[in-house]
Amino acid sequence: MLAGVKTLKQLFQRYRRPGNYFFASIFLLFSLALLSQLTSEAQWIASTNWSSQPALWPAIALVGMTVFAALNWISAVVSPRIEGRWVEVSFWLKAFEFVLWFMVYVVAVPLAGYLPSTVIFAIFLSLRMGYTTPKMLTAAGVTGVAVVLIFKTFLQVKVPGGQFYELFPDTMRAFMLTNF
Repeated sequence: MLAGVKTLKQLFQRYRRPGNYFFASIFLLFSLALLSQLTSEAQWIASTNWSSQPALWPAIALVGMTVFAALNWISAVVSPRIEGRWVEVSFWLKAFEFVLWFMVYVVAVPLAGYLPSTVIFAIFLSLRMGYTTPKMLTAAGVTGVAVVLIFKTFLQVKVPGGQFYELFPDTMRAFMLTNF
């Protein structure tokens, strides 16, 4: 045994934050799920040196991630429970609202176009976050236009044109599809 450590439980025990057990459990399950897919996603080639295997570094990363996730889970299990777990978990889950907004945005771009979608979502999300003054909403709209100009016009990132642009006359539609 290690000097000063009487039991294995004492080795892993620590101050536990609210929600740590939930996070540790989810992370361990996620790590195990990724590790279970290793052989189908990365190849071990029989005639190749072990250090040149395509699956070597993914395997090292996933085994390490799983081992440390398991240690974190053990530590969460043996540490004293702190009230407030579900309050903390609900706080984490609030972030998924913005994942849903992004998914709506991704659907809206091919329909309305990159410029209108970006400006509308910038203003709407500013409102959602509580920035309701005309100054802040104008800043959000200008930022949306700037994002479109930088990515679509200057960097020429290929973004699908909106079906809304089909309503414009031919020359204006071509201009909007190319630049906005």
